[in-house]
Amino acid sequence: MTRAVLVSSSSAPAVTEIDVPDPREGEALVDVAYSSVNYKDGLALARNAGVARLDPLVPGIDVVGTVAALGPGVHDVRIGDRVVLNGAGAGESRHGGWATHAVVPSGSLVVLPDAVPLDFAAAIGTAGFTAALSVLALARFVDPADGPVLVTGSSGGVGSVAIPLLAGRGYRVTASTGRTGNADSLRALGASEVVDRATLAERGRPMQKAVWAGAVDSVGGATLANLLASTRWGGAVTACGLAQDAELPTTVLPFILRGVSLLGINSVDAPLGLRRAAWDVLGAELDPAVLGRVTRTAGLEEAIRVGPEVVAGRVRGRTIVDPSV
Repeated sequence: MTRAVLVSSSSAPAVTEIDVPDPREGEALVDVAYSSVNYKDGLALARNAGVARLDPLVPGIDVVGTVAALGPGVHDVRIGDRVVLNGAGAGESRHGGWATHAVVPSGSLVVLPDAVPLDFAAAIGTAGFTAALSVLALARFVDPADGPVLVTGSSGGVGSVAIPLLAGRGYRVTASTGRTGNADSLRALGASEVVDRATLAERGRPMQKAVWAGAVDSVGGATLANLLASTRWGGAVTACGLAQDAELPTTVLPFILRGVSLLGINSVDAPLGLRRAAWDVLGAELDPAVLGRVTRTAGLEEAIRVGPEVVAGRVRGRTIVDPSV
């Protein structure tokens, strides 16, 4: 049995006890030390059909812990390894990390470097993993010397990691946020400037003054369209979210007149090699103390309450989940 949050179409989310199956071929049983609260977890709590594809479902798209058992077959991990899983169906099409134990695909597990504590890995979570994927993609097109880069949704999980990663690599980072009262904390993460997200939120002209060498966007909608319209020649914008809108009201003009590249970021299905590369970056370049300033810990009951707040954009930084509490 495992203690877990269970989301069902027939009842409200609640902490309960459920059975833990033995791992099958290609699977691993993980003793979960931590998970985290992500935007998708909040949607799962609300039984959003695009996220919660299993009924009932244990949320938690992040799983951080120790391998306890392995199913049949060949695995890239061993019993006792300290591992992290981000996405790969956890908390969506299979039970996730809001539990004391989780059975997950072993082929998506990354063995953590010895220098990365388990709680730090959870604080990074899918949001930070996505940020690292975004930074790796952006770096293929934009150098620090090319000009300023913008990070949208900067008070959220992706932004909280993207800002220090980019700043640490020498980029001049502007943070866009709806909570400008957090400006000091965003500057502490490495932002040089802070702008109100309202300046980007309304639909604008298809071509605008070229300001940004690149951007990391987790918002979508008119914000992403405005970023594309105001990116310099040869620049790039990564897209990993739709907090504002899934629609993209843009034209081909930024692409054919300025050679702007739009780079899609998919953390759920990232192959193992890319997962390892992203975690190598996170382990080597992200200061635990920087992220620690915007991280708090919650138990399972509190995680249920925090999830909707994350979706509503009212949570700053990262919330890690200790399933033993």
